[in-house]
Amino acid sequence: QVQLAESGGGLVQPGGSLRLSCVVSGIWYRILTMAWYRQAPGKQRELVAIITNNSNTNYADSVKGRFTISGDIALNTAYLQMNNLKPEDTAVYYCNSGDRLGAEYWGQGTQVVVSS
Repeated sequence: QVQLAESGGGLVQPGGSLRLSCVVSGIWYRILTMAWYRQAPGKQRELVAIITNNSNTNYADSVKGRFTISGDIALNTAYLQMNNLKPEDTAVYYCNSGDRLGAEYWGQGTQVVVSS
């Protein structure tokens, strides 16, 4: 019954911006973390950014200074503002959440393509 829904992906030119959104429904236990992962074809899924329930954040080195994760964990929402996008950012981006019992939930992903 737990569902995550991502939106905001699309095609953008290098140097452009996108804002991804994630909304979570059906979670009974309190959410402790929300995160964004990405996976390019033929590559491992990697953590892009994570935010905790006390608003601590962490980012992959490749996106520091360009991406910002934010959210309202109490309302089970998260966002990823992506600025100065580069072709190497092209991937499917997945929203992830973890609750107080250690369960994890995943969205189905939203495609981001950075190309001129």
